[in-house]
Amino acid sequence: MLNKSLNFAIELDGKDAFGRASGAAIVQAPRSLPRVIKLPPEIAGCEHGFVFLSSILHAHVGELFSGMEVKGCYQFRVTRNSNLFVDEEEVKNLREALEGELPQRNFGNAVRLEVADNCSPEMASFLLGQFGLNQEDLYQVNGPVNLVRLMQIPDRVDRPDLKYPPFLPSMPPTVAKQPDMFQAIRGGDILLHHPYQSFTPVVDFIQQAAQDPAVLAIKQTIYRTGSESALMAALIKAAQSGKEVTVVVELMARFDEEANINWAERLEDAGAHVVYGVVGYKTHAKMLLVVRREESGLRRYIHLGTGNYHPRTAKLYTDFGLFTCNEEIGSDVNDIFMQLTGLGKASKLNHLLQSPFTLHSGMMEAVHRETAHARAGRKAFVVAKMNALLEPEIISALYEASKAGVRIDLIIRGVCALRPGIPGLSENIRVRSVIGRFLEHSRIFYFHNDGAHDVYLSSADWMQRNFFRRVEACFPILDAKLKKRVIKEGLEPYLKDNCQGWEMDADGNYRHKCPRRGGKALCAQMQLLQALTQPLK
Repeated sequence: MLNKSLNFAIELDGKDAFGRASGAAIVQAPRSLPRVIKLPPEIAGCEHGFVFLSSILHAHVGELFSGMEVKGCYQFRVTRNSNLFVDEEEVKNLREALEGELPQRNFGNAVRLEVADNCSPEMASFLLGQFGLNQEDLYQVNGPVNLVRLMQIPDRVDRPDLKYPPFLPSMPPTVAKQPDMFQAIRGGDILLHHPYQSFTPVVDFIQQAAQDPAVLAIKQTIYRTGSESALMAALIKAAQSGKEVTVVVELMARFDEEANINWAERLEDAGAHVVYGVVGYKTHAKMLLVVRREESGLRRYIHLGTGNYHPRTAKLYTDFGLFTCNEEIGSDVNDIFMQLTGLGKASKLNHLLQSPFTLHSGMMEAVHRETAHARAGRKAFVVAKMNALLEPEIISALYEASKAGVRIDLIIRGVCALRPGIPGLSENIRVRSVIGRFLEHSRIFYFHNDGAHDVYLSSADWMQRNFFRRVEACFPILDAKLKKRVIKEGLEPYLKDNCQGWEMDADGNYRHKCPRRGGKALCAQMQLLQALTQPLK
C-alpha cells in the first residue's frame, strides 16, 4: 500500500461468487482521480459546489461487492518512513545510489495509521496488525484523512473577495536605476527582502554572469530549486559557454532528491563541476560566488541568503538576500567553497560564521558578551528570529543572560524548547510566533553589543543539526543603513504584531495577541506589503 494513498476498509457480510466470506476488504482510491470534484451548479444547488471523491466512493461502495452486504466503510491512510537509507561512506556514486532508492520511498516502514473516527475498534485493530503498528500509532480523524486536498479549491473558485489581494514585488532602487548587476553591486551592498521585493535580481545576476565574457567562474550551492529553474538553466548555459561552473548540490534535501538529481545530471552533461558536499553534513548554506576579470584585477561578487534559490518559494517565504563585492566576505565564501569541493583544514574566516565549525561558538560568544554587558550595568539585549530553537547549550546561555538582566526577544515560528517568563530564570525573555500569509523563514540574529548593533543573517536555526551536522553560513550586515533596514523590516514589526502574533506563556502554551479595545491593529506582513511592494496597475 503506497505512502499516504487514500484507502477504504470495508466490513462485509455474506459470500462472494466463489463462496469466500473474508468479512473484510480493502479498496484503494485510484491515484489518477481528483480527490475533490467540482459539481455543476444545477446539481450542487449553488455556484461553487464540491464533493470529495471519498464521499462518492462511500455512496457507491456496495456496487463493488455484488450480492454482499456492506456493514461498514472507513477511509484510512498509512504514512510510511520516507527517509532514504544510503551508506554515503560505502557507495561509490551517491547520485546513482539515491536514484535506486527513490522508487522505494513509497514502500518504507509504516509509522502512522489515520482512520475515520467512526472506524470500528475491530477494523482499526486489524489494520494496525497488518501494518505492524501499535495502538499509539493510531490517529482517529474527524473528517477527511487528508485536508491538504482542500488547498486546490481556492484556485478553482473565482472569488477575489475571499482571497488575499495580489501584489507586485518591488525592485530595489539601486537595481531599478542600474540593471547591470555588477555595476549596481560595485556601488554598494544591496539587500533584498522577499517576497516584498522581487527575486528577479538574483536570476538576472546569474543570467548576466552566464553571458558576460569577463566572468571566469561561477560557484553556487543548491539545496532546493524546483523542477523548473531559470537559475539552473543559466548555470548550464554558462558551463556550455566554457566558464568554470561549480555547483554543490545537496542530494539529500528531503523530497527534492529527484529534482536535484536531474539537475546534477544536466549540469554534468554541460561540463559543470558537480559535487555533493561532505559525507555526513548536509550543505544547507545559500551561497553564490561569481569571479570576474576587471581592469583592477579579479573581483568576487557574492550573493548570500537565508532562503533557497527557488523562485516559487521566494514568493511565499519571507527571506533576506545580500549582494556584495566586499573583498573579505568574498574571501570567506571562496574558502567555504574550497572546503566543500576539496580537502584541507578549515581556515579562519574574516566575517562569516560557519557550521559545523564556528557558528555555535560564535552565537554563544555573542550571548555571553551581552551577559557581561548587563552585569557591568550596561544596556544589553538580544533579538533572534528563526524557525526553531532546540539546542540545549544556547538555551542555557539565554537563561543565564536573562538572569543577568539581558532583555531577550525571540521570534520563533515553530518549535521552541525554551520557556519564557519563569521567575528567577527567564523573566526577561519573551517568545512569540507570527503565522500569516507568508511563511516566516528568515533567520536574523541581533545583539546590541554596547551600541555596536551586530546584525547577522543566516540559513541556520538554533538546532543541533544546524550547528553540528550541516554546512551553514551566517553572515554579518556591515553597512549601517542595511543594518537599520533589517531591524526595521525583519524584527520590529514582528515584536509589535497584535494580529497574527502568538505569545508563549511560561507553561509553554501560546496566546493569540489581539489589539486592545480601541487600540490600533498592527500586522507585520501587511505593514511590509504596504511599505515595500508596488501598487498594481
